[in-house]
Amino acid sequence: MRIAVIGGGPGGLYFAYLWKKHHPEALVDLFEQNAANATWGFGVVFSEQALEFLRADDPDTVDAIAPQMESWNNITLTLRGQSVEIDGVGFSSIGRLKLLTVLQARARAVGVTMHFETQIQSLDRLQSYDLIVAADGLNSLVRRAFEGDFGFSISYSTNKFAWYGTTKRFETLSQTFVKTERGAFNAHHYRYAPDMSTFLVECDHATWQAYGFAYKDAEQSKAICEEIFAETLGGGLLISNKSMWRNFPWVWNERWFYKNMVLIGDALHTAHFSIGSGTRLAIEDAIALAKALDAEAHVSTALARYQGERKPIVKKLVTAARTSADWYEQFPAHMKLDPMDFAHSYITRSGRIDEARLRAMAPRFMAAYEAEKRTGVRHDA
Repeated sequence: MRIAVIGGGPGGLYFAYLWKKHHPEALVDLFEQNAANATWGFGVVFSEQALEFLRADDPDTVDAIAPQMESWNNITLTLRGQSVEIDGVGFSSIGRLKLLTVLQARARAVGVTMHFETQIQSLDRLQSYDLIVAADGLNSLVRRAFEGDFGFSISYSTNKFAWYGTTKRFETLSQTFVKTERGAFNAHHYRYAPDMSTFLVECDHATWQAYGFAYKDAEQSKAICEEIFAETLGGGLLISNKSMWRNFPWVWNERWFYKNMVLIGDALHTAHFSIGSGTRLAIEDAIALAKALDAEAHVSTALARYQGERKPIVKKLVTAARTSADWYEQFPAHMKLDPMDFAHSYITRSGRIDEARLRAMAPRFMAAYEAEKRTGVRHDA
């Protein structure tokens, strides 16, 4: 089989590697418009057991990535200068470029032909391939060419966010909520290397307007964010990498394939950064697609199987992500709660964690929370 993969992000690289590893006779070409060592953003987060979802099928890749990850078991929320720690919520992170470097090496080792700094401007160039895997992100060429056939839709969250980095080290995945005279801000921050952290700044549209960010350049915006979060940053600076103010885009496609073209990752669907599952979703798409192709004799039936089996799973997670995002759309109102009630509201926001699960998952937090409810006195988690 001749396969063209468009896009050299985690999903595209992993599918190319996976298929070539198990089908060495196949021709797999991967096309990426950027250089091999270029990327935007900073860290990539995996919730719960990091890459353990891969271990049963691909322990070697887990063993290559896991030692380079930063891991922690708690979330720390800071509101009005008071911090609450929620135990039992495991995450791991890795620098996006480091993850790509590992996956590139594995794809190269099994014989994938990778074409970096190569932009596919017309699908006519790919006519000779039996299968085209579109892993080229939000602005996917394949999807844009056949939006109606894929049943494409897009909408945007109203909050604004900008993605920065910092050399400040944070011991857990942390969020700091700050109220100013002109509005409220939230920073999502976590380390992804011993000496580097992601620092994502978020605010509602009213606050964004009040600060005049529409008329500020990148450096001016960064300076304002550094001032607002000076205490959190310990007086340090933020680092930009295409750190522009954006609205989160909700991408969805009702149909996941058209002819011999199939979508994976952000080209197909997006899930809000507050649940930390975008990269994992893309990799799981790649696994599901490879398994469907192995299970069926023809590309067309394999793609139908991929959609049929994978779509309900993704839809459930995206629904939870939307519920989580809705909480963030109202975070200035939630900030009026006392810190423990605020933390409880936060951790139950997606609807996937009920009281019983929370007691089992975060016993220290729930003991402190329930003690405060009984006595009216703060008991630190």
